[in-house]
Formats: sequence, structure tokens, C-alpha cells
Amino acid sequence: MSCAISYYLLFVFPGCRLLAVELTSSNTKPVVQEFQSVELSCIIKSTVTPDPRIEWKKIRDGETSYVFFDNKMQGDFATRAEILSRTSLVIKNTTRMDTATYRCEVAAPSDTKTIDEINIQLTVQVKPVTPRCVVPKAVPVGKTASLHCHENEGYPKSTYSWYRNSEPLSPDTKSNTKFQNSSYSLNPATGTLVFHAVHKGDTGRYSCIATNDAGFAKCEEQEMEVYDLNIGGIIGGVLVVLAVLVLITLGICCAYRRGYFANSKETGESYKTPAKPDGVNYIRTDDEVTNDLHLTSLCSGEEEGGQRTTSFFRACRLS
Repeated sequence: MSCAISYYLLFVFPGCRLLAVELTSSNTKPVVQEFQSVELSCIIKSTVTPDPRIEWKKIRDGETSYVFFDNKMQGDFATRAEILSRTSLVIKNTTRMDTATYRCEVAAPSDTKTIDEINIQLTVQVKPVTPRCVVPKAVPVGKTASLHCHENEGYPKSTYSWYRNSEPLSPDTKSNTKFQNSSYSLNPATGTLVFHAVHKGDTGRYSCIATNDAGFAKCEEQEMEVYDLNIGGIIGGVLVVLAVLVLITLGICCAYRRGYFANSKETGESYKTPAKPDGVNYIRTDDEVTNDLHLTSLCSGEEEGGQRTTSFFRACRLS
């Protein structure tokens, strides 16, 4: 009966909320820099329950975990968090991993509306680290030059600005008379600076600064030199190389003509007929057969009246 009357009173008199637990917060989107302390405000606006149950939960990347449960801090919050003013949560030494949604839940059994909750979105900002800058050392006149600057630790994401000789380069070249003759494009989100056609005036010391809401960081200055192409020297060098190649070719031709690269020619005395391997049958001509018969008859003494000379005996031995 009392419940029915309570619901009737709430419906008829919407301003009457004494029997319903209600929460509020002084700041639902607190922002803090890394390693500092932060208070997540959760205030009980109204309740009749003398000792309501308080719980805090953390929601990050779709996963929910307890921060405060059963009147105790949970996990790594046990050493760096505490409850303040009955329901608020204080986190000390915040880290980037504390960035998340935190839910304050209050259960009041004696109230008509027994449960209420409120979400607090905590953002932990992280200062940028020293960005990595890439600057070409030397670029010929008229060529494209790309300069890069990046760091990946800062939160929120950093934006980038470039400096030449300590003078800031504006994204709009027309806004600064010093850079009106330069042809470049600057992307603050990616940190890329591109000179489409460098000229001698682009020579200088370049540096980059990464900035976000938590702070900034700067890389060291790096020198970029813009030099003129020596067209005459390049042509002269090519001609010298061609001349050397021509001289080498003529020298090789002369050496061939004079026989420096030819094989030694066999003389009549040094030349010997290759011996015929044993066990190989050769077809002999009629002249070879006639000469062998004639020599055989001489060696056997059948030749009439012939005197046997030294040449004769040598021929016999060779046969």
C-alpha cells in the first residue's frame, strides 16, 4: 500500500523525490595530465536510506571491471585511489591507461527507486615526447624536398609546426613575406613539409615542434643545403669517361693487330704429328701402302745394288 502511495505521489507531484535515490556530479568530463591526481565527482542528491551501497566500475574498450566493490578498492587502484565524501572517487598518480568511462552506482534499499547511477568520462592527457625529424642534408635547386616530423606518445594526438632558422613556417606562404618565394605545403596533422621546387633561399636550419593540450616537445635543428647543379661539370665528366673508353678500345685493337693476344704459331721443327693411339684401326691411302712396301723391301735387302746410308737405316728404324 505504501509503495502504491509513493508511486502516486511521484506521479502527481514530480517535484517530490524524497523517496527516490538520485545522483549528480560537479564534473562529468574531468581532464587531467598524466601522473596528477583527479577527483571523479559522484554526489547523492537525495535518499532516505541511511547507509546506501556504493560501487565504482571502469569501462574501457568494451570491458567492465570493478574499481570499488564491497567497501574495498580493487586491483591496482588499491594503492592509488580512495573514496572521498562518501561517494566520490579520487585517483592518484593517473596514467594514460586510466582514460575510460567510470560508473558510480548507488543502491538504496529503503528508497522507492532503489538504484541510481551516473557516468564520468575521464581523460588523461599525455605530453608529447621529442618528435623524430627527418631533414635531407642537401637538395639540388628545382628538385622536390620532403621533411617529416612525428611522435606517437602524446594524447590527444599532436599537431606539428615547422621552423626555419627559428622562424615559424606558416601553412599559408602568402601570410609571411619571408616565405613568399618558397613553394611548399605544410600538413600540421601529419607533420609533413614538402618543398615542390627548392631554391637557394630555402637553405637553412629546420626544426619541428609537436604540440597538444598537455604540452609540447621539439626536435633538434637540422641543416638543409640547396645547391646549384653544375651542368658544365657533368657534361665534361661524361666526355672524359667517353674519351678514356675510346683510348682503351684503340689500345686493345692495336694489341690484337700486333699479335700480343694471338697464340704462339707452331714451327716446322717443333711441330709433331700426334701419335696414333694403339688399338685403333685407320684407313690408309694407296700412297701410304706403296711407300711402306718400298721401304720394307729396302730394309730386307731386296733392293738391287743399293748402299745402305745413315738415312736409310734411320728410315728402317722408323718403319
